[in-house]
Amino acid sequence: MKRVRCPKCEQYITFDEKQYSDGQSLVFQCPYCSKSFGIRLGVSKLKGTLKEENAALNADNGRQTADEAFGSIVVIENVFHYKQVLPLQMGDNVIGRYQKGNPINTPFETVDPSVDLNHCTINVSRDKHGRLRYTLSDNNSNTGTFVDNEEIKQRERRIISDGTLFTIGATSIILRSADSEEE
Repeated sequence: MKRVRCPKCEQYITFDEKQYSDGQSLVFQCPYCSKSFGIRLGVSKLKGTLKEENAALNADNGRQTADEAFGSIVVIENVFHYKQVLPLQMGDNVIGRYQKGNPINTPFETVDPSVDLNHCTINVSRDKHGRLRYTLSDNNSNTGTFVDNEEIKQRERRIISDGTLFTIGATSIILRSADSEEE
C-alpha cells in the first residue's frame, strides 16, 4: 500500500500500487476537501538531473553531498508500522512532526499527536579521533524523549551509537551510524 498526500489539506490517501504499472497516471479526489489531483507512478526522468544539480549546489555551499554520509534515523510509527529513513547532516538535526511551514531540518510524517513539532535534536560531530559522535537531547517536549525506557532530562545530552532505539511519543526511532551504512 502507498500513501499520497493531498496538496490542499495535506491528508493522506492510501491506494494499492500493485494494481497499476510504472508510468501510469492516476487521478485522486480527496475525501476530506474534494480537491482533485493527479500523480504519475514510476521513476522520475528528472531524478538524475536533480541529483547532479543538488550535488553541485551542496558542493558550492560546503554542505554534505551524496558521497558524504553522516548516518540516518529510521522512524517506525508504532500504530501503522510505517517506516521512514531520514538522512542526518553534520551539526544539529532537529527532529519533529512534519507540518507545512515548520522550519525544522529533519521532519517526519506521522499521525501521532504526542510528537511535538520540535521534539528532540541529534547533534552529529566528530570526536578528537575523527570518528562521528551522535548526541541526543530533548527540546523541552511535552511527552519527553526516552532511551532504553529512561527519559532524557531537560538540558541533558546523551551520547548514542549505532542501533540505539529511542522513543518520542508513541513513535520509535533507530539510529543508523554512517559506519553501519557503509557495510
